[in-house]
Amino acid sequence: MPPRILYCHCQYAQVLPKEVKEAVLQSLCDSGAEFEAVADLCELSARRDPLLKELACGGPLKIAACFPRAVKWLFAATGSPLDPAQTEVCNLRVEPAELAVTKLLQEPLSPNLPTGKTTA
Repeated sequence: MPPRILYCHCQYAQVLPKEVKEAVLQSLCDSGAEFEAVADLCELSARRDPLLKELACGGPLKIAACFPRAVKWLFAATGSPLDPAQTEVCNLRVEPAELAVTKLLQEPLSPNLPTGKTTA
C-alpha cells in the first residue's frame, strides 16, 4: 500500500516559509497524487480533530509540515500516536520545496520520527 500524504499549510502559526509551502502544494496538485491538505495541523490537534486518529491508524503516512518531533507530539496530544516505523515527516521549515516534493512522492517511505520518549 503506498503511503498516504498529509500536507499542512501552517495557516495560523505561519512558521513555514510561504514560498516553500506554496511550491510544495502546487507540486502535489500538479502531480496528480492523492493527498490530504489541512489548513493547520496545530489547530487540528488543539481541536482533537478525528482526522488525526484516522491518519495515525491508516497505515504508512508521509507528512509535509514542520519538525518531526513537533508533528509526533501534535498527534500524541490527541491520543493518536503515529507509528514511527510507518511515518516520514518532510520538514518544510528547513527543506527546499523540491527535496520535500521528491520525498513525498517517492517510494519507499523513510521513517524519521524521533524515538526515545513515549507518547502514552
